[in-house]
Amino acid sequence: MIEGLVPADKAWAIITAGAGPLDVERIALADTAARVLGEDLAALRTQPPFDASAMDGYAVRQADLADLPASLAVIGTSAAGHPFNGPLGPGQAVRIFTGAQVPAGADTIVIQENTTTDVDSVTVLEPATPGRYIRRAGLDFAEGEVLLEKGRLLDAQSVALAASMNHATVPVFRKPAVAIIATGDELVAPGGELAAGQIIASNSYGLGAIARAAGAHVMDLGIVADTRQALGEAARRALDDGADLIVTIGGASVGDHDLVAPAMRELGFEFAFAKIAMRPGKPLLYATHEHSGRTVRLVGLAGNPVSSLVSAQVFVRPLINLLAGRPAHAVEPIGGRLGRDLPANDERAEYMRATAIRSKDGTIIATPFENQDSSMLANLTRADCLVIRPVAAPAAREGEPCELVPLRDL
Repeated sequence: MIEGLVPADKAWAIITAGAGPLDVERIALADTAARVLGEDLAALRTQPPFDASAMDGYAVRQADLADLPASLAVIGTSAAGHPFNGPLGPGQAVRIFTGAQVPAGADTIVIQENTTTDVDSVTVLEPATPGRYIRRAGLDFAEGEVLLEKGRLLDAQSVALAASMNHATVPVFRKPAVAIIATGDELVAPGGELAAGQIIASNSYGLGAIARAAGAHVMDLGIVADTRQALGEAARRALDDGADLIVTIGGASVGDHDLVAPAMRELGFEFAFAKIAMRPGKPLLYATHEHSGRTVRLVGLAGNPVSSLVSAQVFVRPLINLLAGRPAHAVEPIGGRLGRDLPANDERAEYMRATAIRSKDGTIIATPFENQDSSMLANLTRADCLVIRPVAAPAAREGEPCELVPLRDL
């Protein structure tokens, strides 16, 4: 295990080493929204499967329109789902509607606005271009054509396309199973009665929301007592239930009551590091364990609410994205400008909670809060972004460039 403070970028590289999409499962098309396609998807049919009319009007033969006006006998109707059965002969027309199959023998659609009608006939008044208003079979796609590629995040358009391709089920990368273990004798679930020295458990709810948004199946194992036995039993349950990632909250430091590391070592987890050069979130454990033929990862977060959630945004969220087959969207900062002066920074990179607005020229102006205490969850909720202050960054003035990680759309 690496001793001392690990730089945040090195910690990220260690955490994501070898991380990639999990195995592929086939699920019902209706359940695929926001999932990631695990294999190329080819069309099982041609669309449209026949020549179809793009307008309401009449299917005719171009040869019958040499002299206008041209009077044609209407011999039937073709509507969507109810095609006209039979060929079209000389001097004949078929009433046709949008999406309906073009009858054999017809090579042009005359829109109804360019005609007059009688009981059993139609008179074409205006010339029509051959092939006009006919959507040819295969105009959209052909059977066997790969239209959706592996790695595609399935949005509304791609789900609709998969349906049109005639896929009732779709291969997608399996959702990572993320087990959350909150540890601490002081924690009480929301809605409970607080005794002396107790606080409401909030971190696991925020972490669960982050994990679900990143594409995970969340296994909340509740609040676990501050004992090695209780922690080990909870982690063993997570392993047996198929967890791909275990995230613990609290007990990640090196004090007498910080039992996550020793409890997990007893289960066979091998630790890479225990502290990172980052504020908030200095205590951060990372370990792996080979269990039942799969690599199970463990991230141990600090107990302070802001430390926990910031570390989750910076490390856990992008790791889950990778396991779910999505782009990491890791701590890939975007540029902005400072909304106030900042002092020089020390040996830890700081992720400062900040508000953000866009100026008239589109520049993001990020203003860090004065108070950056890691217990202040309300401040984190008010924040639009995290302003990154690198290790040993010199003092910066208002208006100078900065890098930031958005917490919401900016």
